[in-house]
Amino acid sequence: MTEIETQLLIVGGGLGGVSAALAAARRGVRVVLSEPTDWLGGVLTTQGVPPDEHVWIERFGSTATYRAFRAAIRSYYRQHYPLTEAARGTADLNPGAAKVSGLSHEPRVSLAVIEALLAPHRAAGRIRVLLEHEPVSVQTKDPDTLGSVTLRQQGTGDLTTVRATWFVDATETGDLLPLAGVEYVTGAESRNATGEPHAPELADPLNMQPVSVCFALDHLAGEDLTIDRPESYDYFLTSTATDWPDGRLSLTAPHPKTLAPSHHAFFPNPGEDHTLVRPDYADQRVGRMDRNLWTFRRVAAAANFLPGAYPSDITLVNWPQMDYWDGPVFEVPAEQAEWHTRRARALSLSLLYWLQTAAPRPDGGTGWPGLRLRGDLLGDTPDGLAKAPYIRESRRIVAEHTIVEQEISLAVRGERGAVRHRDSVGVGMYRIDLHPSTGGDSYIDIGCCPFELPLGALIPVRVTNLLAGAKNIGTTHITNGAYRMPLVEWNIGEVDGHLVGFCAAHDVTPSQVRADDGLLAEFQEELDSVGVERSWPRITGY
Repeated sequence: MTEIETQLLIVGGGLGGVSAALAAARRGVRVVLSEPTDWLGGVLTTQGVPPDEHVWIERFGSTATYRAFRAAIRSYYRQHYPLTEAARGTADLNPGAAKVSGLSHEPRVSLAVIEALLAPHRAAGRIRVLLEHEPVSVQTKDPDTLGSVTLRQQGTGDLTTVRATWFVDATETGDLLPLAGVEYVTGAESRNATGEPHAPELADPLNMQPVSVCFALDHLAGEDLTIDRPESYDYFLTSTATDWPDGRLSLTAPHPKTLAPSHHAFFPNPGEDHTLVRPDYADQRVGRMDRNLWTFRRVAAAANFLPGAYPSDITLVNWPQMDYWDGPVFEVPAEQAEWHTRRARALSLSLLYWLQTAAPRPDGGTGWPGLRLRGDLLGDTPDGLAKAPYIRESRRIVAEHTIVEQEISLAVRGERGAVRHRDSVGVGMYRIDLHPSTGGDSYIDIGCCPFELPLGALIPVRVTNLLAGAKNIGTTHITNGAYRMPLVEWNIGEVDGHLVGFCAAHDVTPSQVRADDGLLAEFQEELDSVGVERSWPRITGY
């Protein structure tokens, strides 16, 4: 057993964990950051999903460090990639020229930028990173105070116990919460409990958003790169659900708002003017017949690069057809969770096989055998898919403040805008976006006002030295659908890192900071000074 002493242990190396580590280290806090995979970056890297953002992201609506992170991604392309002069000179460069993101890019670029941001702190000993380490137990000093976390290295099984003063759970599914006995909820709360218009009558802890296992593709015309027929292909080919008239493996999916059938197109390398492809923030979901799924989350538009640099565009497949709603991948027995995780990967491979062999082509034929699975862009996993499933919903702390639908819904709040919070520590903007769930619900798609991030949502009701650092903050099943976006997760982690430094310097707890007007104002002033936006300008017409 190896033992490590530190001031702050962050479990989970996604965007929240990384931003928490950076913020704490900049304040002089010694940090240990653990991550169960061999890549940091979470949703942008191991899960392979380009960032969904909002219409104002190039000007305001995030922390300064998140904007610097975005700028560093563009700078990396300008320094290392053979861009055309036109692309190199585009201020808001979008490498993939995608319809869902203004910064659609390859996962390895996010990884490279994250490693560069961490490098000076690792060299100075302020941050120590433990890759391929997962938490297996938590030791407490008393019922309300964590003392240490034991991590297991996945390759060897070796155990490392990290003793710390402060802890951040930045895992994808809130893994520390059950280990530490922290109060939490999962799935859907009842309408009686939250008062939310779209909450179900009865609570269902296992009714969660689906996971998706993403993959990258390019297309080599004239070649046959068809994968082996997946064993579960026939099951997924005939599997369907309410509002899916042509089944899961098809180009027809329900429109998220109306649930009417939406017939999508798919054809690789469409040859359109890529400079005209812009994110459609009025309707970020696939919902119109004229949308080509190829450009939906394209991460490399070949026309952005010098002739011959890319044999094809590269697209990142994260579509409705691969949402795995058959069962949850956590909060069930381990063997069941592992089975559903394997099945989610099988669904993605089945979709790929269907695209290669049976998808309708504009010329009347079927199948695109030249589609090439680009597992090398996602870390060379054995099956060529992303390292980890895209997790939309986590365990969620029972927080000092739980954000409910009535606080952010455009239908409820209207021109008044989202609720203003005395303890605001950030901002975010996205629709309440729930995909077909493991409990059998169809899409729930609700317009939102630009909203604030209350400090109380990051603080558990009882435990004094643990903070939520990702999708595990105090939201509901409904509002998680808006707060789960990458820029909000980065904001959450950054605030956690600053709060730990502030509490250590003042010898107080996070709850005391929130409760005391003077301490809270002082902390918020510090956030202001480092570019953490805590409120929105008056915005209408969105």
